[in-house]
Amino acid sequence: MAITYAKVELPKELVNKALEIIEIAKNTGKVRKGINEATKAIEREKAKLVVVANDINPPEIVMHLPPLCDEKKIPFVVATSKKELGSAVGLEVPTSAVAVLDAGDAKKQLVDLTQELKKLEKKE
Repeated sequence: MAITYAKVELPKELVNKALEIIEIAKNTGKVRKGINEATKAIEREKAKLVVVANDINPPEIVMHLPPLCDEKKIPFVVATSKKELGSAVGLEVPTSAVAVLDAGDAKKQLVDLTQELKKLEKKE
């Protein structure tokens, strides 16, 4: 079951950039895993990037994240699957959501990704 959270369909390379940022941030920065941790990071305005899996069932458990990110001006990306997201953050189990609190060595990539997402939103 496909769910569309984002306002615009993201190109695969942007999703891959977001996953790469997570992989770097887990080693050199700070990440939070899971829907509850991501929600707290957004509400506290600590999150710099939020990535959610597209294959979450039921989808209602993450429907609050896109408007919350929008309200707090936090970049939001939808990954293909929980498995893909889990492996990006270094877990052997799937995960539904990841919030990057500190990009670590991926700060430049995060700035680039944020700019590309803003360009996409403007085209909308």
